[in-house]
Amino acid sequence: MTRVSPTAVLDGIGSCLPPRVLTNEDVRRRGVLDTSDEWIRSRTGIARRREAADDTSTGDLAVAAGRAAQESAQARADLVLVATTTPDRRCPATAPEVAQRLGLGTVPAFDLAAVCSGFLYGLVVATALIRTGVCSRPLVIGAETYSRIIDPLDRDTAVIFGDGAGAVLLRAGDRAEPGAVAATDWGSDGAGSDLIAIAAGGARLPDPARRLCREDHYFRMRGREVYGQAVRRMTESSLAVLATTGWPPAAVGAFIGHQANQRILDSVADRLGIPPRHRYGNLRDIGNTAAASIPLALADTAAQHRIRPGTPTLLTAFGGGLTWASAALTWPAARPLARLPEPRTTSAKTRPAHRRNPSWTLSTTTS
Repeated sequence: MTRVSPTAVLDGIGSCLPPRVLTNEDVRRRGVLDTSDEWIRSRTGIARRREAADDTSTGDLAVAAGRAAQESAQARADLVLVATTTPDRRCPATAPEVAQRLGLGTVPAFDLAAVCSGFLYGLVVATALIRTGVCSRPLVIGAETYSRIIDPLDRDTAVIFGDGAGAVLLRAGDRAEPGAVAATDWGSDGAGSDLIAIAAGGARLPDPARRLCREDHYFRMRGREVYGQAVRRMTESSLAVLATTGWPPAAVGAFIGHQANQRILDSVADRLGIPPRHRYGNLRDIGNTAAASIPLALADTAAQHRIRPGTPTLLTAFGGGLTWASAALTWPAARPLARLPEPRTTSAKTRPAHRRNPSWTLSTTTS
């Protein structure tokens, strides 16, 4: 008898959006940008976005979305993966603390950095781990607080990005089930690493406060070049994953692309031949939430009950790196749940050892 490997099935969907709504008019009233509601809508398709409170972190959003996904599936995760560009700290990763706050004990947990492709990268990894038997209930979370890294004076990015988190809980299942992942595709091109970047703060430019200008702290994007790359890569990746499944583009009943810009989404869908009635998303209401974009669009669309479980579905994303990824699956039967952010109730702040212990002194070397 031939043994068929299990596949990953989307079993639970969760989301978390900060309560604070920032409309285009709110952005204009802040007075730091020469812009208008009409200008933003016509160029991006965005009318409003969410902004996290000052005391709300990426981890706080991730915990809430992850908890909602587990409640949606009525099951507990045995692995936590957090895709984010805005981790709570540079070190350690955000995922282990998220797992602890979810009461998951010592399950493996790690962050994944692929910018706006991060969630689909996580879905590819989680699907492979299920198929190889490494885990059976991975929780994949996309969470971002881009309001922390956006230059309020940069019109190319300040009007686009929003904060939020979305999550899916996967399980091992059969390919005929609603929510089954049929195929995935992913790729990268480091030759374009400067197109979407934060210049300072890493090992290459570690000391921005002393040697670099303040702007190097902020997220930057070369919009015109990114547009062309995004359309090309998302289209090619979508065609690749559809070829693996044998689905023609006409068979796709639900298309959700990374919610970056309405022009990009329309261009990709037009090239694939997917009609407007099969395109779904929430860009207008929450903007570009980077790694959280795809799961938040999944949750929002599922909550509207507009798609029949089992419908052939195509997800695709493009992000900094450059990175891109796509997934073909059938629309899940999961009932999505939403929760508000969950701020930490206890402080985990630690001070450097030399400040905790007055007797500890910095050593010096002389020659």
